[in-house]
Amino acid sequence: MDFSIAAILALDGATNGAVYALLALATVLVFAVTRVIFIPQGEFVAFGALTLALLQLGQVPGTVWFLLILAGAAALADLTQGIQHHHGARRIALRMLRTLGYPVVISLFAIWAAPQKFPLLAQALLTLALVTPFGPLIYRLAYESLADASVLVLLIVSVGVHFALTGLGLFFFGAEGFRNPSFWDARFNVGPLTFTGQTLIIFFASLLLIVSLWLFFERSLVGKALRATAVNRLGARLMGISSDSAGRLTFTLAAFIGALSGLLIGPTTTVFYDSGFLIGLKGFVAAVFAGLASYPQALLGALVVGLLESFGSFWASAFKEVIVFSSIIPVLLWRSLADPHGEEH
Repeated sequence: MDFSIAAILALDGATNGAVYALLALATVLVFAVTRVIFIPQGEFVAFGALTLALLQLGQVPGTVWFLLILAGAAALADLTQGIQHHHGARRIALRMLRTLGYPVVISLFAIWAAPQKFPLLAQALLTLALVTPFGPLIYRLAYESLADASVLVLLIVSVGVHFALTGLGLFFFGAEGFRNPSFWDARFNVGPLTFTGQTLIIFFASLLLIVSLWLFFERSLVGKALRATAVNRLGARLMGISSDSAGRLTFTLAAFIGALSGLLIGPTTTVFYDSGFLIGLKGFVAAVFAGLASYPQALLGALVVGLLESFGSFWASAFKEVIVFSSIIPVLLWRSLADPHGEEH
């Protein structure tokens, strides 16, 4: 291996690492606020890429029908809960309207817009608008009633949600894979390296989102409320911060990040209904590097994962996934020795 090959592999690893960094940040965010190890994070990636692909074909994506079904189920859960707690009819109706309003409006717009074949950027924005509501709806249906359950119970629920989303993804999107067009077809040569426009977009979008998240948590009142919930859920409740609202907002951010990652990675690889699992799992490995707690360490872990995958594919392409996922073992051993925990009571 000479320097030019190493540089090309490093660029490829850094590009993939930028996407894994976004997923790692979402994983750390969800776990910090809700204590949920959100295994289905990668499904948002697949849904984002496949939704854009079907819009490119002028077809109404299965995301629309899936979203309407989830919204209907969440509204039914609101009705049941309202009746059980003897809420007034007006209060129940308003809550159901809030649950159904946005998904119904954006779905109707998507049904009209799909055959129009809008420009790629407009379709990308519509994709984000369709996939992002999946986050709070999934939290409402699968996690909200279990907010105070143990981490193990929440992990088991996450596994079930992953299998459910994968199966429903096959039903709504089919088994065919899609590769989306690049958002920018330019190419730039810098020595032995060739930067594509899509590569630059991935770097820029990842950097912009990371900076935006930092400003959100550091400067905004809502971001500080989420940080307070992450530090001490009970204390946040006593200060008037709703843990349910924090959970829904956290899952909304996770779904947005996942959908954006799908848009970024769609032009670089063929995406199938189940492709999100491996992509999301690599983001999870990067989050484990950070102990599911540190955002800067998650970014560093994502870069390491991307480089391991890139160089592993060069040296032993058949074992590149094994190399990436095996790297979690020494990290877990090191964290176990560096931060031992006594038996929980």
